[in-house]
Amino acid sequence: MSGTQDLEVGARAAGAADGVTLGAADMPQTPASGTYDDSVSNGYRAVVLLMLLLVYTFNFLDRQILGILAGPIKADLGLTDSQLGLLGGLPFAILYSTLAIPLAMVADKTSRTWVITASLAVWSGFTALCGMANSYTQLFLARIGVGAGEAGGVAPSYAVIADYFPAGSRARALAIYSLGIPLGSAAGYFFGGYIAQNFEWRTTFIAVGIAGLVLAPIFRLVVREPKKKVVAATNGAAPPPATPLGEVFGILAKKPAFWLLAFGAASSSLCGYGVAFWLPSLLERSFGLDILARGQFLGFLLLIGGVAGVLAGGWLGDRIGGSDKAAYARIPAISYIIGAPLFIAGVLSNDMTTAFLLMLIPQGLVYIWLAPVLTAVQHLVPMHMRATASATFLLINNLIGLGLGSWAVGSLSQALTPAYQDEALRYAIAAALCMYFVAGALMWLAGKQLRKAWVD
Repeated sequence: MSGTQDLEVGARAAGAADGVTLGAADMPQTPASGTYDDSVSNGYRAVVLLMLLLVYTFNFLDRQILGILAGPIKADLGLTDSQLGLLGGLPFAILYSTLAIPLAMVADKTSRTWVITASLAVWSGFTALCGMANSYTQLFLARIGVGAGEAGGVAPSYAVIADYFPAGSRARALAIYSLGIPLGSAAGYFFGGYIAQNFEWRTTFIAVGIAGLVLAPIFRLVVREPKKKVVAATNGAAPPPATPLGEVFGILAKKPAFWLLAFGAASSSLCGYGVAFWLPSLLERSFGLDILARGQFLGFLLLIGGVAGVLAGGWLGDRIGGSDKAAYARIPAISYIIGAPLFIAGVLSNDMTTAFLLMLIPQGLVYIWLAPVLTAVQHLVPMHMRATASATFLLINNLIGLGLGSWAVGSLSQALTPAYQDEALRYAIAAALCMYFVAGALMWLAGKQLRKAWVD
């Protein structure tokens, strides 16, 4: 799943849930070449990170909730698997990915926190509108609106984290931020299943959308724009002006590491988004679980496996990547290769308990990539290009992964239905999971290139 990773986020500010607690002794006392804002306390850094995590949790809750509600929506609106896959696929991804670049440039030139705030309000409003749709067309347009809003949330958040946290702990900070993916997806499965079971699918969209609208002004009041956006930390010099998109892309295009990371992540995300969207339907068709049981199965899978994988990626990235930059790509490569066969075995299993246990470990392994790879992308360009570079990476990742994942699995399932009936989806998901092997190969090749391309 797509996708992306010193702070004091332990007992004093966030509880020890993230598993990373660093004291003042772990923090560099002077800025490294002015690359982050050292004027704030560790406690405030923790607050910023937790607010960004909360927003990202809503990002994925709003994005992934469609999967758990696919059954009721399909029945209510009379849709096919291909139509369902398209709702979470290419139209959403095109707007989400293409708008991310200009919005990231606006964030680099103006205020990253304002762009994140406005984006949260827009995607939450359109999520609420999804609950008011009475036809496929109306729901389709509302989901495009969600994609347009979410376009401005992620890349500026990466840059805010890079602004607030020193390089030595940035992978762990991005790992904690990336917990929004499993936490948001799990929340969508838990609460979406519960509300849909007791009310209806429309109520779920409306409730989640209103909650995001309430969060938006709170986020803006709490999270300040980093000082280094106004005054650079080195010798009081003004920060460099925002660089034109063509120049940023020109730098990235010359680096094989960027292309290998981007297409490796995209191959992974094709699996991640496709499987995440269709696993609830697989549990319904092949295992006979009702919507509440499906939500619990997938919610616990993500909370246990997904959270562990994201945090492990951040820890491994900072610990091993400090001595060898290739590790930022090769740790994910190894994780994909180990995880794919276990995931396929779980999907093909006929026993629910066996399926859960087989999927649990790979669920963690396929999330390990987030913090190391997102950290590596931040270090392919100079500091003032980070948000735009992240958006360029996300453009490729999401057009392929988010754009094609759910649609490809749905279309393959529909094509296999005459031969396999209700089991067609099982084989379509198993086939899609083979893309993790492709992702692993590309990430492994990216390792050597990262050593040459790294920018501190």
